[in-house]
Amino acid sequence: MHKYFQSFFFTSFFGFLLFITSELGMAAAPSALPDSVQAALKQANIPAANIGIYVLPVDSDQPALAYGEDRSMNPASVMKLLTTFAGLDILGPAYNWKTEIYVNGPVVDGVLKGDLILKGYGDPELTVERFWLMLRELRQRGVRDIRGDLVLDKHFFATEPHDPGAFDNQAFQPYNAGPDALLMNFNVAPLRLVPLPEQRSVTVQPEFSLTTLTLRNGLKLDNATCGDWESRLNVQVSPTPAGAVVDLSGPFSSTCGEKQLNLSFLRNGDFIYGLFKQLWSESGGSISGGFKAGEVPASARLLVTKTSPPLAVVVRNINKFSNNVMARQLYLTIGAEQSGQPGSRENAGATIHTWLAGRGLNFPELVVENGSGLSRIARISPQHLADLLIAAYRSPVFSELESSLPIVAVDGTMRRRMKDDGVAGHAHIKSGSIDGVKTIAGYVFDSKGRRNVVVCMINHPRASAGRGVQDALLEWVYNRP
Repeated sequence: MHKYFQSFFFTSFFGFLLFITSELGMAAAPSALPDSVQAALKQANIPAANIGIYVLPVDSDQPALAYGEDRSMNPASVMKLLTTFAGLDILGPAYNWKTEIYVNGPVVDGVLKGDLILKGYGDPELTVERFWLMLRELRQRGVRDIRGDLVLDKHFFATEPHDPGAFDNQAFQPYNAGPDALLMNFNVAPLRLVPLPEQRSVTVQPEFSLTTLTLRNGLKLDNATCGDWESRLNVQVSPTPAGAVVDLSGPFSSTCGEKQLNLSFLRNGDFIYGLFKQLWSESGGSISGGFKAGEVPASARLLVTKTSPPLAVVVRNINKFSNNVMARQLYLTIGAEQSGQPGSRENAGATIHTWLAGRGLNFPELVVENGSGLSRIARISPQHLADLLIAAYRSPVFSELESSLPIVAVDGTMRRRMKDDGVAGHAHIKSGSIDGVKTIAGYVFDSKGRRNVVVCMINHPRASAGRGVQDALLEWVYNRP
C-alpha cells in the first residue's frame, strides 16, 4: 500500500474509532482539572489532594470530569440530598405528619376535669401559627378551663441524648436544635431588636411572652456599620428549673434598623408549656397544672388532629434553607415508619442502607449519623453522591427533589451567588459548609440545554475559602463544549 494511502487509512481508521468510542461513552474520563478551577484552588491555597469532583451528563455513563471521585469525604449539608430523596421515595411526596390533642377526663361547662395531652409524630413544620390554629379548634370544641396538667407524648421518636453545644459550642443557635417528636416552632424563640436613636437605646421584644423566659437587656446603641451584627452581640443563657435567663450585651448599630435574633435557649418541654400558656390565655383559656411527659392512656378521647403540609413541601423548606432539625425529623420519621416505632438513628440508618441496596447502590464508605450533615463523621464519596443524584433523576419523585434545591443566583442558600455569571438561573444546587468542609451538589443545565449532575467536595482547614473553586466549576460546566 502506498505510504500516503497507508497513513491516510490508519489516521482515518483511528479517528473513526475515537468517534465511535466517544459516542458510546467509552472514552477515558478527563482527570485534569479545568484551568479556571486550578487557578481558583491556587488562589484559595487549597491543595488539589483535598477536593473531589464528579461531573456527569444525565444521559451518559461517562463523566465529563472526574477528579478525586473515590475519596471518602465529609459532605456537610449536601447529605440532606440523601435524606430528602429517601424520604420522598420511601414515604411518598404526599406523606403528612400529624399532631393530636386528647382530653383525659370529662369536659363539663367548658371545664376539663383532667389532663390535656399533646401527642406528636415528628412534624417538622409545627409552627406557632399552626399550633395556634390547633388551640383555636380546641376552644371551639368547648374546652376553656383545664384543671389538670399538660401531658407531652413524644414516644414516636426514641429518647436519645442530645447536647446542642457538642458540635461547635454554640448551644443556643437554631441549627444545633435537636429532633423531637413534639418539635414546636423549631424550638426557636425569636427576639426583635429595635434601635431607638432618640433615646440612645435598644429595646428587645420577645416574639412570645413566655413565662419560662427571663430576659435581661444590656445592649448599647452605636452608629457603626451594621455588617455582621450578630457577631457583635454577647448572648449568655443560664438554664433555670422553670426555663432560662437570657442576658444580652454588647453594641448594636442604629444603622441596622430592626433585626430578629433567633435563639433556641429553652428545653423543649419548657418551650412548649410556655408557648401553650401564652396562646391558651390569649384565646380565653386557663390551665391550673404544669406539664409532664407521658403517654396517651386508653381512657383518653381524641379532640383535635392537625396535619402537616405534604412531604414535597417540607422537603423544599429543608433543602432551600438547609434546615438541620427538619432534616433530622425526616430522618427519624423514616426509621419510625419503616422499622417500627419509635424512630431512632439506628433504625433510620438501617432503613436507608436497605433502600440503597434495593436500588442497586452500594456505598461502603457511607456514614450518615443524623441525616442533616451537621456531623464530623458523616462520609460519602463524590462519585457515589453523583450516583445518588442520577438515581433520583431516573425516579418518579425527581421533579419534587430538583425543585426543592436552591436555584443559583435566585433563591435559598444560593440566592447571592454568581448573579453575573452564565450559570445564574440554570442550576439547582445544594450547598454545605461546616468548619473544614465546603461542598456543592445538584443539577446544572449547560448552555446547550443538557442537564448535568455536579458534585464538588472540599475537605481542608481552608475549605471556607473554596467558594471560588466551586463557582469556577459550575461556570465551566455551564460553558463546557
